[in-house]
Amino acid sequence: MHTLICGSLAFDTIMVFQDKFKNHILPDKIHALSVAFYVPEMRREFGGTAGNIAYNLQLLEGNPLIMATVGEDFGTYTQWININKINTAHIKTIPNSFTAQAFITTDTDDNQITAFHPGAMTESHQNSVNDAADISLAVIAPDGRDGMFQHARECFEAKIPFLFDPGQGLPMFNGEELLHFIEMADYLAVNDYESQIIQDKTGLSLDELAQKVKALIVTLGGKGSQIYADGQRFDIPCVQASEIIDPTGCGDAYRAGLLYGISKGWDWPTCGRLASTMGAIKIASRGGQNHVPTRADIEIIYTQALVNETALTEGLTA
Repeated sequence: MHTLICGSLAFDTIMVFQDKFKNHILPDKIHALSVAFYVPEMRREFGGTAGNIAYNLQLLEGNPLIMATVGEDFGTYTQWININKINTAHIKTIPNSFTAQAFITTDTDDNQITAFHPGAMTESHQNSVNDAADISLAVIAPDGRDGMFQHARECFEAKIPFLFDPGQGLPMFNGEELLHFIEMADYLAVNDYESQIIQDKTGLSLDELAQKVKALIVTLGGKGSQIYADGQRFDIPCVQASEIIDPTGCGDAYRAGLLYGISKGWDWPTCGRLASTMGAIKIASRGGQNHVPTRADIEIIYTQALVNETALTEGLTA
């Protein structure tokens, strides 16, 4: 059985400006802004929510199946997906379009200026969940607006349990629309900032939102995460990373761990710990898909984190 990953596939072009933006932007001329930044350092990464989640799930041998729309320039990404043995049966090429692309310029203060071109992503509704076979679980991640609505509805009607992960797609939906998604979903995953937006838009508290799904997952960055399920709140500690290099894609790695645990029927603390482990592994490398741990490596890191957590708990209660 497959875990269906509905979301975006994108190229991320990341450039580094070796100075501070504020040194080159005149506040009194902001109404007539015309600036150019010399960026000798540039890299291009494979990204997108579906790509990142599927990549991490494949590291866990979780059998991901991507459903996404891409442009005619997708060739090198296709090769990468094939190298990693991820199923491409439901990646649809849209003629005369570009694959979604983010152009990110970062300065020495870690400020960012980003331009995003959605490209073929806006045609995600051309794919149908009904065309995919042997699906036991799905995730609806940020994608084209129409596609997100359609894929959520199709999963609900087909009785395929799914995780709703609105992420950066939140601004596209009002409170009523978000509630419609949540009432169809089995699980809801957001970060702490997104959780506040959803509360503001829907008028519901976290506890009230949690009552509408089997589990509400809220990630808190370096403070770990919280899982509201079964009338309880499970506090999941952050797994210590070997080093902190780049947070890009950490949320997607976390969600891959969640999906794997859910597919295996694990309890929520175990799902959360694996999810945190995947995020910690990812943050130690640049980009969303450049970390290459084996499944055995992941098991070792997970086990050591559990040992450390147990030792800390015993130390605090001694």
